[in-house]
Amino acid sequence: MIIAEVGVNHNGDFDLGRKLIDVAVECGADIVKFQTFVANRLATKHAPQASYQKQNLGAEQSQIDMLAKLELTQEMHVVLLEYCRSKNIEFLSTAFDAVSLDYLVDLGIKRIKVPSGELTNLPYLEDVASKGLPVILSTGMADLDEVRDGVAILIAGGVALSDLTILHCTSNYPAQPGELNMLAVRTLYEEFGCDIGYSDHSSGCEAAMLAVALGATVLEKHITLNQTMSGPDHLASMEPDEFKNYVKTARMAASALGDGIKKPSKAEAETALTVRKSIVALRPISIGEIFSTENLTTKRPGAGISPMRWHDVIGKRATRNFAADEMIEV
Repeated sequence: MIIAEVGVNHNGDFDLGRKLIDVAVECGADIVKFQTFVANRLATKHAPQASYQKQNLGAEQSQIDMLAKLELTQEMHVVLLEYCRSKNIEFLSTAFDAVSLDYLVDLGIKRIKVPSGELTNLPYLEDVASKGLPVILSTGMADLDEVRDGVAILIAGGVALSDLTILHCTSNYPAQPGELNMLAVRTLYEEFGCDIGYSDHSSGCEAAMLAVALGATVLEKHITLNQTMSGPDHLASMEPDEFKNYVKTARMAASALGDGIKKPSKAEAETALTVRKSIVALRPISIGEIFSTENLTTKRPGAGISPMRWHDVIGKRATRNFAADEMIEV
């Protein structure tokens, strides 16, 4: 399942939001996700910006001033939800407080996405657990004990493991290869045994392929129309052509995984007849002659007796005449 993360990249603009939904649809995403918050409920007036936000915006201001420009009104939520329905793609939004969460549930979201910053927010997690919906839990900035604590709160509140997906994440925008720690995808699966995914803030498609190879069943990736647009997340987001390739690459990686059973594919079964060998006559062999290393060898194709039965054949007598290169029968 691929989530196209619009987040706040709509910049508070209806038309931009709809265009980003179009991008998600055209690129083959399953879900398009926004963020739902009211700035003064999310941050105090004294909360500073994160380092990446200062860098990406090229200016320093309070979080609350930055966030106030990026809020989605209730009207915008309704319009964007209806537009998603018209485009046959699932609408999702991340709530950053209890009031916003209630609003989204009333709006009819199918699942709840818990952002990394709320993993250590006990009352918020209890509220999430009470809604009776599947939960996707991001774990950026967290160590394993913090993930255990967050999961325990959700489970205690009634969330079944079968309804929980945990996303590995590195909360840097963009995240550099050396800090991705992709093996944590496997660690999370071994620890919790539920569906595991990856919230991808890296550049390129490589991390997605690694995540899928390690067992991720959900990928989340920020999208934008242009990385140079004003806003805190555009620089770490993918433009349409790149995101289309990202989805294609992820789907290919998932298809390539198979079922894990070591067996030949249908194409290989045909190839095996061509490139494997059979036991054949090294020279003409007369009826009654004893098979030996002097008159037998192995050659392609593999339609005859397998060389793995070599010791079963050696010492037996020929039941008829064999020409050189003819497959042996016993």
